[in-house]
Amino acid sequence: MISKITLNNVASYKKPTVLETDKKINLIYGLNGTGKSVFSNYLYKPTEDRYKDCRIDGLDDSHEILVYNQTFIHENFFEPENLKGIFTLSKTNKDAKMKIENAQKEIVKFETDKESNNKELQTINNEIASKQEKTKDKIWEIKTNYTGGDRVLEFCLEGYKKDGSKLLAFVEGLIKPDKKPIKTIEILKEDVQSLAGDNAQKYDVLNLISFHAQSIESESLFSKQIVGNENSTVSELIVKLGNSDWVKDGLKYLPNEIKNEAEVCPFCQESTITKQLFRNIKDYFDASYEADINSLKNFLKKYSEAIHSIPEKSMFETNPKYEKYRKDFELKYNNFIKIVDDNLKQIESKIMSPSIAITLKDSVGSLEELNKVIEDINSLISEHNEKIDRKESVLKEIKTMFWEIMRWDYDQTISSYTSDKTQSKNKIEAINKTIEDIESKIEKQTKIIVEQQKNTVNIEEAITNINNGLIDLGIEDFKIVPHLDNLYKIVRKQSNDRIFNSLSEGEKMIISFLYFIELCKGKKDATEADKKKIIVIDDPISSLSHIYVFNVGRLIKNEYLGKRETKNGAVNWSYKYEQVFILTHSLYFFYEITEIKHEERKESQRLFRLTKNEDGSSFFPMNYEEIQNDYQAYWYIIKDEKQPPALIANCMRNIIEYFFNFVEKKDLNNFFSQEPLNSTRFQAFYRYINRESHTLGQNIYDFKEFNYNDFKDAFMELFKIAGYEEHYRKMIK
Repeated sequence: MISKITLNNVASYKKPTVLETDKKINLIYGLNGTGKSVFSNYLYKPTEDRYKDCRIDGLDDSHEILVYNQTFIHENFFEPENLKGIFTLSKTNKDAKMKIENAQKEIVKFETDKESNNKELQTINNEIASKQEKTKDKIWEIKTNYTGGDRVLEFCLEGYKKDGSKLLAFVEGLIKPDKKPIKTIEILKEDVQSLAGDNAQKYDVLNLISFHAQSIESESLFSKQIVGNENSTVSELIVKLGNSDWVKDGLKYLPNEIKNEAEVCPFCQESTITKQLFRNIKDYFDASYEADINSLKNFLKKYSEAIHSIPEKSMFETNPKYEKYRKDFELKYNNFIKIVDDNLKQIESKIMSPSIAITLKDSVGSLEELNKVIEDINSLISEHNEKIDRKESVLKEIKTMFWEIMRWDYDQTISSYTSDKTQSKNKIEAINKTIEDIESKIEKQTKIIVEQQKNTVNIEEAITNINNGLIDLGIEDFKIVPHLDNLYKIVRKQSNDRIFNSLSEGEKMIISFLYFIELCKGKKDATEADKKKIIVIDDPISSLSHIYVFNVGRLIKNEYLGKRETKNGAVNWSYKYEQVFILTHSLYFFYEITEIKHEERKESQRLFRLTKNEDGSSFFPMNYEEIQNDYQAYWYIIKDEKQPPALIANCMRNIIEYFFNFVEKKDLNNFFSQEPLNSTRFQAFYRYINRESHTLGQNIYDFKEFNYNDFKDAFMELFKIAGYEEHYRKMIK
């Protein structure tokens, strides 16, 4: 059964327009030009290219759509004179009929089983589809996380950035690593960045720091108490002062030879330095003392020069690979510098106070630790340079590692989905096997029906039914007769010539509809198997007189609309056909075929209104209470300013003609000569309303005279001037 029909991008269906139903009987009302013919023609030939954007939901190979519309009439009557024969089951061959009926019952039972299995299959498919969507959304986080922002790892998702299903299938196909990957996403980003842009260059390895003055740190002279000549008469005083360097430093402020009785002392500024004192002081600083002091100064110079040769930290910081070991490097570097700086100060203090023993710190271990950090940095540099040499293969390795991390991180999601899918697949395979067995049984029963129909098929019953239908409708001057093996021919009583073209439009409509009824009841071919028939009837009364409209309505009710039956206290509806769609422009006919009892209508029918405005055609559910007569329908149209101008104007004219010419019998010219209808603003409305031909609405487009507000206001003023404002207000609501 059809559950939904979507029309899109064809004729007046400018955008997706949906008719959705859960009922077997569907009645559609729409004025001419709203799109009924497009609807029925689509169901008549849904595979035509112009319907490529349209869709029917709910059909399968067990269904057959039979459509009655102008295309059906043209294809079956206007070109060939001979009608296609309609085969029906013979009532005389009871044995064959019994076998056919039994086979049909078996098919119904099997179809029920098949439908039950298909529902279960659909449920499973829906469940796994839902799980797939949730899993796909979860996996799509990978795309969201790594194709925005810094986009460093975006290259890993090439081919998977636009299709969530493709991405899910790819991740699902990855093998989970045996253990958690060592590298992290941040490390991979760093690796990629080192190969891209300004970073895509090799770096020089860093030189290890050498310190050639380390041997000085172990010199024994630093632990020696360096003093002057103890035999000097001033040695005891200098030792007592405890600072021979201070005394020695003062000598440079004295002349090389004392010529006067006494020189001024550089410290106390008194004339206390005699020749003898000067000689005794100089004797104290003998050659041995001078040699030791000179050695200390030499050590100081070499050690200081060695310190100045140590590279600055900035020489290491410029290398991008330094950053990883920054803290460790700074700690070791500062520690080493502190040791040598402290040693330098110690040497300086030793020179200042030679008599005091000192011990210098050993900088060897500290320098080794610092150079070890430099070696680690060099290791990264070498690794980086190697990657530059094989950039393409490294990027492939990074991409592989990226997906290993993703597969590890999303394992719970993938494993759960894979497990569910496997279980569903097993269930689906079992159900499909059951359905195959059922279809095999249906095929077997269908063959029985086809075989038995060979003995029971004839066209006599169809001919009789059509002719009886003509007589029942009061048409007796022509009838249907057999032609060749399986064709019909129309003949009049007085002539057997080709007379179809001499029929009136109403007669053609009647004969074609009776033919269609037999087509629905029977088969086109003797070997054709039964199918679930969906009936579409498009305006079967468009050319009929009022009495025929009633009779055709009765035919449709009896043949297509189903019956409400009560059996053993249970109420059920019985239908000859799987589903029925009836379209009409006539409110009278629409009312005639609509079930008037509310509860029964609610159980069996769905009503729809088909409208068209500048946005295109649209379906709307319709309540029974909305069914109005033609006069009311015209008012409904003029309230919608999106309707075509010619249609609005025509509806206004029809209302005025009906109300003023038929009901009130008043001369309109008297009203149009009064204020405000005689104003220039309402002249276009006046000219249009006074035209006799209903085809002149096209002139509204030609002269662009139509203004909805002007026409609507003039329409209202006419009723007000005539004294029927209350009627206008009631109807315009």
